[in-house]
Parts: sequence; C-alpha cells; structure tokens
Amino acid sequence: MPEKIKNSESEDFKTEEIIVNMGPQHPSTHGVLRLILTLDGEVVKDCEVVIGYLHRGVEKLCEQRDYRQNIVYTDRLDYVASMSNNLAYVLAVEKLLGVEIPERAEYIRVICAELQRIASHLLWLGTHAMDIGAVTVFLYCFREREDILDLFEMLSGARLTYNYIHIGGVAADLPDGFVEKAKKFLDTFPAHIDEYEQLLSKNRMWLDRTVDIGVISGEDAIDLGLSGPSLRGSGVKWDVRKAEPYSIYDRFDFKVPIGSKGDTYDRYIVRLEEMRQSVKIVKDALSQIPDGEIMAKVPRIIKPPEGEVYRSIEAPKGELGFYIVSDGSDKPYRVKIRPPSFVNLESFKKMVQGHLVADVIAIIGTLDIVLGEVDR
Repeated sequence: MPEKIKNSESEDFKTEEIIVNMGPQHPSTHGVLRLILTLDGEVVKDCEVVIGYLHRGVEKLCEQRDYRQNIVYTDRLDYVASMSNNLAYVLAVEKLLGVEIPERAEYIRVICAELQRIASHLLWLGTHAMDIGAVTVFLYCFREREDILDLFEMLSGARLTYNYIHIGGVAADLPDGFVEKAKKFLDTFPAHIDEYEQLLSKNRMWLDRTVDIGVISGEDAIDLGLSGPSLRGSGVKWDVRKAEPYSIYDRFDFKVPIGSKGDTYDRYIVRLEEMRQSVKIVKDALSQIPDGEIMAKVPRIIKPPEGEVYRSIEAPKGELGFYIVSDGSDKPYRVKIRPPSFVNLESFKKMVQGHLVADVIAIIGTLDIVLGEVDR
C-alpha cells in the first residue's frame, strides 16, 4: 500500500482516549463516589477513584467522646450493618478492659451479627441486581430484609442505627415474641434464597453481566488486602470467624464458601451461600441460648488501663477492625478503623481495566461498598 494512503487511513481512523467523569452523584455508585474513567472507545483503559466526599472525621471524633458515647458513631460507618460495627468496637474496648461477657449476651450478639449479615447481603443483592436490570429481585430482597428490620426494631426500637450492643453485653434482653418471630423467618428464608437463584443463576442476562467480569486472582486479592466475600470469591478461604475466632463463634459448625475464578458471578454465589450458613448459625444459637445476665459488671465511667489493642470481626463486607490506644483516661487517645469497604475499593482499578464502560456498574456493585465507612 502506498505510504500516502496508509498515512491518510491512519489519520481517518485515528482515535483518542477520552476522560469521562462518573459521579460523585450517580445512582450506580452507591453513594458519593467519583470515578475518573479513561476510555478508548467503550473500553476502560484506566481509572482514578476519588473519595472523601462523606468524610466526617469519625476517628478524631472518637477521641473527643468517652468510650460509651463512641458506639453511636460506629452505627454510622457501614450504616446498613450497624450491629456489626457496634460489635467490632465494643470487642476492642472489652479487650482493653479484660472484661468477661455473660453467656446469654454472647449468644444474642451472634444472633444479631448473623441476622445483620443476611440483611446486608439482601440489600447488596437487591441493589446489585437492579443496577444490572433485574428489578424483581430487588423487590423480593427488600421483602425479606423487612422481616429482619422488624426483629431489630423489637430489640432496639430502631431500624437502621441500633446502638444495641454495649460495652459489657447488650442494651436489653430478647423481648417476648422475638424467638418465635426469628424462627419463623429462619424456616422460610432458605426457600427465598432458592427463589433468587432460580431468577438469576441461569439467567442469560445475569450471566452475560457477571461471568468473567471484574476478575481478580487470589494472589492479587491478598496483595490488595481484600477481605470478606470479595476475597473468598477468588478462592481464598479466609474468614475471621474461623481464622481468629471471637465471641463464641468457635462453638458453631458452619462452612466458609469460596469461589474459583474470582469474577462477579463467584462473589454473587459466595454471598448467597453465606446467607444459608448464617441461617444455620442463628438457628443453632437460638436453640443453645442459656438463661442469665445480659450485661457484665463494668464501671459507669470506663477508664481502660494504658495500652493498645486491635480487634477485628468478619463483618458482612469483610474484615472490620478497630485499633484503640488508651492513655488511662475516659476517652480513647487514638482510634483507627480498618473498614472493609475502603480496603476493598483499592482493587477496583485492577478489576475494571480492560472491561467495557457498561461493566463499571457491575464491578462497583460486586464490591458492595458503603461510602459511610470508606470516607469515615
């Protein structure tokens, strides 16, 4: 081909990368998340994640309040899983204090934490499916989630920010009718999980949007610090409840589901199976729960001895940890939070590169982030 024609064609078909700003106010970013996407046609070549729009200085605020007052701040980190946030914080404070928690309170905590895991996964599944175009699943998931919120309302009087798990135990005992209502939910819920699977797992649209999308290997997932279903979807069998048991989790027999390819579909399957395992744990806890006190004897004004601790739990989105330094006063000297959403978001750039811009929405959804704990 003559050189002139070759040059002419080259100029005619010359393409340039374009920069697209997505967010921070976008319904598919699940909060105030901004993505700066570099696109070659429809292919994502690069991505910059911009966070901080919801920064409230929670860690510094915790240094200005006493140990009890800080529990309400934890409610507002991952605000769709505030029971888990309460639990992680009070476990860290109790580790500083060296206090022993009454058996009954431990069981109630496990029941709350696992019901919260189911509620969080339901919210994730419903919104993730709706992002991809499956609206019916969204309605079904919110229907079942309402049952759990009803249970939490019976316990705490609230449906979102519970402030229920306290230092030394829990705020109140199980109310009349709670156990019966919880058992009724646990008996019917597994059939609903089957229903979600019937709608999605072999749905061609769902498979097209999730299989081989956002793949991350187990090795990369470990290097990037992923945890929770985002890590286990890549085949890494790491669950804090098993690896470093806390509370009374070592008394329950449950499986840790893992994926194989590390794509969006695997993370979906892992979360579905985790809900089944949570049902089993709550059933066992309700059948074993003893009578007794729900609150240990802790001083009215809490002044832990000087020292530092780190305590983490397996929250619905991954490892949630609190590092607390005590100087012996009634307020923490330093509080540092390890939120799973923040750390898991580190993998987004690697997951999205090379995919179509339409896949960005599916990959944000598969990470299950909450900007309340990303920005803190």
